[in-house]
Amino acid sequence: MTIYDFILPFSGKLQAENRWVKMAGIMPWELIEEIYARSFKDERLDGRPPITARIAFGALYIKESENYTDERTVEHIAENAYMQYFLGLLEFNPSPLFDASMMTWFRKRFSAADVARINEELYLRMQRSHEEPPEGKNKGTMVLDATVAPADIHYPTDLSLLNECRENTETMIETLWKHGQRSGHKTAYNRQKAHVNYLSVQKQRRPRKKAVQQGIGNQLVYVEKNLITLDRLLMEVAEGTLKQHDVTRLETIRKVAVQQRIHFENPKQSIQERIVNLRQPHVRPIVRGKAGAEVEFGQKLAFSVVDGFTFIEEQSWNNFSEGLSLKASAEKYRQRQGVYPEAILADKIYRNRENLAFCKAHGIRLSGPRLGRPKAAELEADREQAYQDSCNRNIVESRNGIVKRRYGLSRIMAWLPQTALTEAAMNVLVMNAAHVLRVLLRFLKIHFVFPLRLLHCSALC
Repeated sequence: MTIYDFILPFSGKLQAENRWVKMAGIMPWELIEEIYARSFKDERLDGRPPITARIAFGALYIKESENYTDERTVEHIAENAYMQYFLGLLEFNPSPLFDASMMTWFRKRFSAADVARINEELYLRMQRSHEEPPEGKNKGTMVLDATVAPADIHYPTDLSLLNECRENTETMIETLWKHGQRSGHKTAYNRQKAHVNYLSVQKQRRPRKKAVQQGIGNQLVYVEKNLITLDRLLMEVAEGTLKQHDVTRLETIRKVAVQQRIHFENPKQSIQERIVNLRQPHVRPIVRGKAGAEVEFGQKLAFSVVDGFTFIEEQSWNNFSEGLSLKASAEKYRQRQGVYPEAILADKIYRNRENLAFCKAHGIRLSGPRLGRPKAAELEADREQAYQDSCNRNIVESRNGIVKRRYGLSRIMAWLPQTALTEAAMNVLVMNAAHVLRVLLRFLKIHFVFPLRLLHCSALC
């Protein structure tokens, strides 16, 4: 379908210069359809035709491109003819195409790995459009860095986390109490007093360390007593009395109680898989050491930037050393380009023995000072090279800032672990698609528009 076939409500035609029209032309819809169809392989449909791959993926793209909520995405699609053309509709439809709750299912249909495949295809299309295949020598530059995509949670403290656990267990006790034997007290403590104990510390602007520790100890005891009560009630009531959501939450609270007891008795002991949020127990504290945020809570991403195009080299909820991903990043670069990069620009964490040996073996220059005592003649050259590398590394900081400020990577709103990973990957994809569109338009201007203008001018002369 072309823009001239799209039927508007008040006659007229779509403009070919619109960004959604241009974006519809560069998206790899065939690959998107293949990925989407695979997700239906083992499912039984109830007779209703599924929402098409173009609508599902296109809606996710529009949401991240405009940084909308799910609800506003549905509203804007119903109001915008160009967005509907991007989604593959034949004519303008003023009614909502789907309910906003379907956006969660769309994110489940496209995993972070699927979005990475689409991202790779976009890059290959950009390369095929304006570059020749490389020769056998190393070519190009790859810039590496890592960042954190914070999850949508309030800044966690042990006291607030334990208070939330206490409140949740009290609600579960209320639910089970009316189905059990109703003997004894609901809780082994005074609820009002427990709440006052929490507020007495929480409302202090700068509470003393001793007061905080005492508050944590009190709330931890309350939670442990409630878990004992819940175990007794669960033996009295029928299976299935608690909803599955509450059962999952209860298992999370048990883990929190164990972790907090260990930390309370041994504050210096490191806790693996530490839970900081009940709603998103997969979120981990990631120590960054930055000036604005010593610790961030979310998923960690290792980036590589090649020709202005950003790739996610590694993505995980757990903290990892980005220095260990250099080899894999270089191998992916070789798969895409056919050769290794001429230079890899990265910070000090990437300069370990294995990476230095790997780069030396494959003729790659890894940014940073050369090993050994430099000669006097080499000092000035090293300074100039270090300055140039620091200038070239700014592009990865630029991409990091753009994807966070413009496309929403600074706060991931999806709270399921797999959909949150997909949302972060979509943010990067949307930024790359905008870059591809700029590159292709510049290529067309240089190779088609300018020669035609020169030809026209020469004819006039």
